Amino acid sequence: MKRLPDSELEIMMIIWELDKPVTRFEIEEKMDNDRNLSPTTILSFLSRLQEKGFLAVKKEGKNNIYIAMIEKEAYI
Repeated sequence: MKRLPDSELEIMMIIWELDKPVTRFEIEEKMDNDRNLSPTTILSFLSRLQEKGFLAVKKEGKNNIYIAMIEKEAYI
């Protein structure tokens, strides 16, 4: 399995920690405030993680819900 860049791994760690399907907003709330990433940057990371098979995306109304497809233990 390919190693993730730190920024993508940080997002996956948040998703694994929350242990449920999450929105971009929920991820933003959990991110380190010092990072100050824009919503579009976070969306880019989420898109890359989806392309790599780490996440699945489900549309709920206007929101995308992100679901971990790879378990933390399997990655580590």
